[in-house]
Amino acid sequence: MSRIGKKPVELPKGVTASLSGQTIEVKGPKGTRSFGATDDVTIAIEGDTVTVKPRGTSKRARQQWGMTRSQIDNLVQGVTTGFRKELEIQGVGYRAAIAGNVLKLSLGYSHEVNFEVPAGVTVTAPKQTEIVVEGTDQQLVGQVAANIREWRKPEPYKGKGIRYKDEYVFRKEGKKK
Repeated sequence: MSRIGKKPVELPKGVTASLSGQTIEVKGPKGTRSFGATDDVTIAIEGDTVTVKPRGTSKRARQQWGMTRSQIDNLVQGVTTGFRKELEIQGVGYRAAIAGNVLKLSLGYSHEVNFEVPAGVTVTAPKQTEIVVEGTDQQLVGQVAANIREWRKPEPYKGKGIRYKDEYVFRKEGKKK
């Protein structure tokens, strides 16, 4: 039995959900998101709750049960509060700036890195050493943050690079004479 799948998803005030076939669409103050579920589960909307039940007892149906419930919960959270990833830059001369729809990164290369911000995500740089990625799609927000971090991962000797706000970087000891 799925412990996650059993819990109903509560719809807060200002959020509406509609079902057409196996596709659920959630509308809220931050926008509209939709998710297409597989035929292994049944989605039902009763008042201000959404419930998911498996069709049958196969392993795949039970897997899809919990995953579908989590996806619907992420849709609701995305249209109400949204998702956010914070990155920080460490290193002498390393900085970030926003110019229109382009994130300009100075990361110690001979050139400046221009990162094109995709649609559906907003990237801000409140300080030169901080980057905030926000949006309604959890997967897209995480992927954009990972793509930005990929330009200069934190190295283990001095800790220079782009890291997540709460990330711990294992530090190594350098060579000894």
